[in-house]
Amino acid sequence: MGTRVVYQEELDKLNRNVIMMGTILETSIQMTLTNLTELRDDVAHNIISRDDQIDDLELLVEKECIELIAKQQPVASDLRSVASIMKLVTDIERMADHCADISEYTLRLCVQKRIDPPKNLFLMAEAMKGMANSVILSFVNQDAEEARKVVEQDDIVDGFFHQLIDELAKMMEARPSVIPQCIEYLMITKYLERMADHAANIAKWIGFIVTGKL
Repeated sequence: MGTRVVYQEELDKLNRNVIMMGTILETSIQMTLTNLTELRDDVAHNIISRDDQIDDLELLVEKECIELIAKQQPVASDLRSVASIMKLVTDIERMADHCADISEYTLRLCVQKRIDPPKNLFLMAEAMKGMANSVILSFVNQDAEEARKVVEQDDIVDGFFHQLIDELAKMMEARPSVIPQCIEYLMITKYLERMADHAANIAKWIGFIVTGKL
């Protein structure tokens, strides 16, 4: 079997593992956002435990990247793809971490008196989820234009973030009794914003893979 054929098979395997990471992440994000409404402690624990799957896959992909570089010595666009994958899987792993982080705060909300969450929280969450879904699809399709749109959508999530900070501050000022719950929602909001940042980072690496331009 020729060297190029072997390399392509290994690169295809690498891409499949990245897509697997993305698929697991999409499920974790959906579970996390749904549980912001349901506030079920069993679901939160399940999300937290799922993080290990992403961690294991990240280590596997990094190992495969290093071995591919060492054995096949890719050049030009091939090396760019492998190096970019090593970068973007870190962002996927961090997004999964933040699903677990949000679930930790969901657990705290489970044992507190329930209040109506900030009205823009779910709009922000859906915007972030849209970015995550789109960026994974853009990786599958190697679509630089779709990746570019994901980067632009980060501004929308940032806008929701600043609105929510103001909204939570007003809630705490008007009703001091809900300050503990508002603090949990404040942290959840921050993690949603970080997840959007990581999705934008992934999109930038995809753009680099496809176009060679950062």
